[in-house]
Amino acid sequence: MQGGAVFPWRGGNRFTLLVDGEAFFPRMLAAIAGAGWRIDLELYLIEDGQCAGQLVEALVAAARRGVQVRCLFDGFGSLGLGTVLRARLSEAGVAQALFNPLRWRFGLHNLHRDHRKILLVDDRLGYVGGAGATDEFWNPQGAGEHWHDIMVEIAGPLLADWRTLFDHQWMLCHEWGRRHSQRPPKPPRIPPGPLRREGSGRLAYAEARQHRDVLRALILSLHRAHQRIWLATPYFLPTWKVRRALLKAARRGVEVRLLLTGRNTDHPPVRYAGQRYYRSLLRAGVRIFEYQPRFLHLKMVLVDDWVSVGSCNFDHWNLRLNLEANLETRDPVFAAAVVESFLADFQASLEIDRESWQARPWYRRLHQGVWGWLDRLVVDLLDRGG
Repeated sequence: MQGGAVFPWRGGNRFTLLVDGEAFFPRMLAAIAGAGWRIDLELYLIEDGQCAGQLVEALVAAARRGVQVRCLFDGFGSLGLGTVLRARLSEAGVAQALFNPLRWRFGLHNLHRDHRKILLVDDRLGYVGGAGATDEFWNPQGAGEHWHDIMVEIAGPLLADWRTLFDHQWMLCHEWGRRHSQRPPKPPRIPPGPLRREGSGRLAYAEARQHRDVLRALILSLHRAHQRIWLATPYFLPTWKVRRALLKAARRGVEVRLLLTGRNTDHPPVRYAGQRYYRSLLRAGVRIFEYQPRFLHLKMVLVDDWVSVGSCNFDHWNLRLNLEANLETRDPVFAAAVVESFLADFQASLEIDRESWQARPWYRRLHQGVWGWLDRLVVDLLDRGG
């Protein structure tokens, strides 16, 4: 991991797309129950509730039968995890670490967060994606309306790279005064993608401003797109390079579709700030779909037959401040599952066209203008302070 290492493409893997908590949490818990010697869990969001309770109990049971269990939680995202569940983990011998605990003296460094979502079980199974351990993602009692999200089950040689990434961050969290790895001396080269091949995959990651492998791989794929670009994100605040690549692709005839959150969102100001880009995108021919049934929290990109899925929203906030990790693959079976998922979500969305957008009421224009201006202001301040 020295100097911002870039992971290679590896073949011989198996990928399974799991849509929504009722599909992925039971499989994750079953994998933990079948663990033989090691479990590593890295999460941004975990808080008291039915979901976290079942996860903690599964980890405790594994630790008590002799499995080595390590939990790396974000210092902010885990504030909702109470003393009772933390004590349960400690009493069972589960090793715990916090990424960047909140401290007044850290100032703006408190904004740096570990946004990754990774579960590794032995060298047998891994789960990566965008979900946290809260009742919004899955309530085993079936209560409430869950957030729409995905996780990917991974089996194969690629798990070794995810283990390396976890081990590296675990080490850094135990080194005094270091919350991030060192800045690489120069931007690393993205390895060339393999031909469309079953089982091929790669780990791409981000470490705030220090390493943006995941962003550079996306932009490279956008520039090479021939047929389609479908991008899903709950927080549409893309970097200037991503916006430019989307506009250029649409203008040269690539089918560009954005799957974004609708009225059901946990951060309305972020939605309004991102909507300031709609006008230019629609004029270029980009199709915009706002998901209606519930809060869309998944982060997934399909460019021709290349897929990137994981924790990264590809927004300028994530890429300035967070640790992120995505799976990239050109596996044709997995890509077909991603296409099916996108098509189902497009059907459940409201498409925004140029006429409806131009006819929006004045108060929505005001929200978009104000929150867009504040977003630009804060980003400028962060850049000057960085």
